[in-house]
Amino acid sequence: MRIIDPSFHILDELEEQSLEVRIEYCGRICYKSEERIDAGSAAPFVRKMLQHQHNSVLEMAVLSLQVECRDTGAIQALFACMPRFLQIDRLAGTSLLVTGSIRAFRELWQECHQEVIPQAICCFLLAQHPLFFEDLQPKIMPVLLSGISVRKVPLGEVNSLPVALQAKHRFLAVRFVVNRAVTHELVRHRPCSFLQESQRYCRYSSDRFGNEVTFIRPLFYKEGSPEFELWEQSMKICEHNYLRLLGTSSPQAARSVLPNSCKTEIIVYANISQWQHILQLRTSPAADPSMREVMLPLQAELTTRYPMHFTHPL
Repeated sequence: MRIIDPSFHILDELEEQSLEVRIEYCGRICYKSEERIDAGSAAPFVRKMLQHQHNSVLEMAVLSLQVECRDTGAIQALFACMPRFLQIDRLAGTSLLVTGSIRAFRELWQECHQEVIPQAICCFLLAQHPLFFEDLQPKIMPVLLSGISVRKVPLGEVNSLPVALQAKHRFLAVRFVVNRAVTHELVRHRPCSFLQESQRYCRYSSDRFGNEVTFIRPLFYKEGSPEFELWEQSMKICEHNYLRLLGTSSPQAARSVLPNSCKTEIIVYANISQWQHILQLRTSPAADPSMREVMLPLQAELTTRYPMHFTHPL
């Protein structure tokens, strides 16, 4: 049995990596198989996710596009499609700023391929990032579209957008190490993307987990107090029963005896606007103290990095 403190890590450096590297890094948290990451592992991992339709993993890489279109009817048709999970804003003149995940752009084609702007976007992405669209390639036929141009907007340009636009189009990923009670609350937020360590697939009796279950130190009980000792005793019993069940059961069956205090890892990916909302709710004095334990220092760190969007907690 192991007891650790909760923590978080803002994955700013991940945004500098390629789309497939971002997806693999986030996706492997589910299976805790990060040791398998190497220089050539990202593309096969992405293909496997596409093959098995694990679409949530494809939400972990976002890109922004600038679309120039002089046809106002085509722009109106795009909005009439009500494309899901995309941030779309009009810029000056005939220009659109479109931000979305790989999943969002794939679904844009699948649901709105009859419209010319989705056609232009998907043909551009097929040429620039074929890995993510190669399974759709027979359906995405390169077309000549007069009056429509598409370009990728670098992260530096996104960071230079006006504050209101930046809040919608700049996405941040945060990796939390917390107990499962905290993640039960986190996943209620919409719209966000989540990937979480899976007790269904992770076998904590294996060597890579130290042959033990890890728990998050409870905020509510002082170490050495009768309450803490009772909590610790309960965790030892849960661990013992879990490890015993693994002798005859799968991890997905044995996990039924594991408590909320179990350590888990989760990546939360959302735009700045949504992070502002999350912090407003989860740093409140009325919020779960275990949630505030990580959210208050996260807010302080985000304020240091993005002072135009966040303020220091009171």
